[in-house]
Amino acid sequence: MPTADDGGRPAAITAQGWGWRHAGRTTPAVAGLDLDIRPGERVLMLGPSGSGKSTLLHALAGVLGDDEDDADESGSLLIDGAPPREQRGRAGLMQQDPETQVVLSRLADDVAFGAENLAVPRDEIWRRVHEALEDVGLRDSGSGAGSGSGPAGRGLALDHPTSALSGGQKQRLALAGILAMRPGLILLDEPTANLDPAGVLEVRDAVARCLDKTGATLVVVEHRVAVWKDVVDRIVVLSPGSSGSGVLFDGPPDQVLGQARELLTTAGVWVPGYVPATRPRTSPASDPAVPAAMLLAAENLAVSRAKAIRQGFRKVPPRAVQTGVHAVVRAGQALTITGPNGAGKSTVALTLGGLLAPVAGTVSAAVELSRGAGIDPYKWKAKELIARIGTVFQEPEHQFVTSRVLDELTFGPRHLGRGDERVDELVERLRLTHLVDANPYTLSGGEKRRLSVATVLAAHPQVLILDEPTFGQDANTWAELASLLSELLDAGTAVVSVTHDAEFTHALGGTELRLT
Repeated sequence: MPTADDGGRPAAITAQGWGWRHAGRTTPAVAGLDLDIRPGERVLMLGPSGSGKSTLLHALAGVLGDDEDDADESGSLLIDGAPPREQRGRAGLMQQDPETQVVLSRLADDVAFGAENLAVPRDEIWRRVHEALEDVGLRDSGSGAGSGSGPAGRGLALDHPTSALSGGQKQRLALAGILAMRPGLILLDEPTANLDPAGVLEVRDAVARCLDKTGATLVVVEHRVAVWKDVVDRIVVLSPGSSGSGVLFDGPPDQVLGQARELLTTAGVWVPGYVPATRPRTSPASDPAVPAAMLLAAENLAVSRAKAIRQGFRKVPPRAVQTGVHAVVRAGQALTITGPNGAGKSTVALTLGGLLAPVAGTVSAAVELSRGAGIDPYKWKAKELIARIGTVFQEPEHQFVTSRVLDELTFGPRHLGRGDERVDELVERLRLTHLVDANPYTLSGGEKRRLSVATVLAAHPQVLILDEPTFGQDANTWAELASLLSELLDAGTAVVSVTHDAEFTHALGGTELRLT
């Protein structure tokens, strides 16, 4: 097991004919991969959704297959000449879902966890913790231990509860923990996907500073090239695993983007300046100025994920993360919730969706939506709720309940006593046809997101609430998802989205609720 003595000594990666097939899958996630990455190189890994990018990162971190007895590996994959499992600790992996990497209940303790396991001296650990938190924007230089947190997550106290962080803040926290380890290999899987625009640049620059200090090797997976183009010195484009060809393109960023731009856009890569075409809105409701039926209304809403606590005979409400929210959700119109990380966007969305009780104010359903279930969505029974309001969580795994993609898709309709005639259409539209027999937890991040959307749509809700719906999508699947949602809007479904994706907001149109 590597220790603190390894410091940031850059790691070398060698793959020869390497491939991996997940348990229960007939086709490999990666096949025939030949790749050499020299110590200290900075590599941006691109490819269509499902091309095996996350699988490769998990393999390099030495954690692939820990819970898969029937998986199959071929060829060789080495870090500094040894299998990754023997090099655990040399690599720091930031996964697509940062919530899975939160270990401890307090901010600073969580950042210190990895360094402690590498036996870094105590004084050095805490110097690294402070530096890493400042680098990722979770703590201002010189802020006191008791300082509060603004909406963007600045000035958080060292003992701030990790359970109170937003999704974007947890992403920063996971990165801080990796930076504090000073690994020789930094592996980042969609590290800026859930961040606001300022946070994207902040996290990217924090990584660049760490690389400049340590000389560590970097492999970053990101669909959008422009963010990392000037940080990396090499772009590697993977082809879909079932093709067996491994690498489509490999070279300096300007060379790859210049010589293969058309092929890259066809493959779904987000090259700078490229926005895929989507289906235009055609119904009159696409114009927010046109009156449309109100389905949900929020009045003077205050929200929190914490529960009220009881002090003697008195119930004390939790501290609200957002107050005074007014919003109207209309049939056939899109409502986009935007704002910086930590502003409470997801909490507002979950409250609108009847999954959280308001701290103050009200969420009211119109008769057309409630259909006799009552005015307050939070008081509806589960069956009543999913038939009326479908919510796609920020973390797709949180809504999976079966071990097979097809079962996941038919679960909702069957429990509602409906047919599953829409499932085939959703499978095809969201490019899940080849995955119907797969375990949902073995899918790529982008595939999990599309499956989570499909499971909700299969229940035919009148209101659809999506938290970061375009996370992990290549340009092709992004365009398909945006086009599908445009069709739903034209058919009268209301779509509420929490997103930092400006192109997605523009594609759906509608109104914007900006939180600060």
